[in-house]
Order: sequence, then structure tokens, then C-alpha cells
Amino acid sequence: MDAITSHPDVFGHGLLMSLQISACTFVLAAAIGLLLAVCRISPVRPLRLFAAVYVSTVRSVPLLVLLALFVFGLPEIGLVYSLFWTVVTAMALYWAAFLCETVRAGVRAVPVGQTEAARALGMTFGQVLGSVIVPQALRCTVQPMASLLIAVVLNSSLAAAVGVTQELTGQTVLLDQQYAQPLVTFGAAAVCYVLITLAIGRTAAVLDRRLAVLR
Repeated sequence: MDAITSHPDVFGHGLLMSLQISACTFVLAAAIGLLLAVCRISPVRPLRLFAAVYVSTVRSVPLLVLLALFVFGLPEIGLVYSLFWTVVTAMALYWAAFLCETVRAGVRAVPVGQTEAARALGMTFGQVLGSVIVPQALRCTVQPMASLLIAVVLNSSLAAAVGVTQELTGQTVLLDQQYAQPLVTFGAAAVCYVLITLAIGRTAAVLDRRLAVLR
């Protein structure tokens, strides 16, 4: 236990960095994913085609490959910025594709009659989206969104593979190299990930009950 008890600040900093990466990634992915979902159901055919191609392409690429492409490839064409935001951007663009499909599934759960009624009242496409479809769609996707957030948290560990050694997995590797106690160090990291995912799942269950759309 020396690896953990002797360096609680190092381990805590790694956990905090993982949470920061996950939070920034999910917020950015949510914004991009929602925009892509709107394009997917848009009456404008080029927008639908663009979103469909984006989702199909990005979901076919492993996240680690995309991270390596951004971290090691972008500097070769002159695009250089902080490693933290490079990783967050790559992960956000990746998870936005999955979030887009989650939102689109929520849109399909909204009764068609409500959309038709809104159009009959003379509402524009934007008004129908903002006032009728999107609010209900998001309330229908609380659990799927929580599953995506859990996936984002767990996959934030891949940041260590491209040089972000400050996050939890990276700090765990460094501590293990120093103390050679893999059972303790990686076991503690596993417990942290389990506690985070349990907290997300529990919160999602409460929100799902409170925000459920009554039919």
C-alpha cells in the first residue's frame, strides 16, 4: 500500500485530471453530437448526407488510432496546441458520432403526431425542434447518455498512451514503475473507475425517473 499511502496527492491529481478530461470531452461531444443529430433529421439533403458520412466514418475508426492521428499527425501540418486539448478534441469528435445516434434514437421516440400537430400550428422546423422534439428526445435518452459518459470516463485512460501521463492511468503506471506493486496500484485505479461509473449510473437512474416522459 506504500505506493498509494505515500503519494495520495499524486494519485488524487491523476483522478482529477481524468475527470477533467472526461467532463470537457463529454460537454464538447454533446454540443457537436446534438448539432450532428439536427443535421441527420434536417430537411436539407446535403446536411443529412454530411452527418451520415461523418457518423459512419468516425465510428469505424478505433479511438486510439484517432488520438494518435491528432497528437502525432497534426503537428506535421503545423497545427500545434496543448496536449490536453488535443486529446479532448479528438475524443469529443469521436464520441460525438455515438451521441448523435443516441439523440436521433430519442427523436424517433417522440410520437409523430406531436410533430405533425406542431407543423399544423404553423411552427417552423427550428421551432418544432427546440420546443417539441429535442426536449422530449433528451429526456428519453438519460440512460443511454449515462452509458456514453461512462464510456468516455473509462476511455479517458487511453490518453496515457499518447503522452498524458498526468491522468489516473498514467499516474498509476508511474507509481507501479517506482514501487513495483501492480496489484495495489492498478487495483486502486480500478476501484476509482468503478466508483465513478457507479456514481454516474446511480445519478442517471434518479434523473431518468424524474424526467421520464409520461405517455
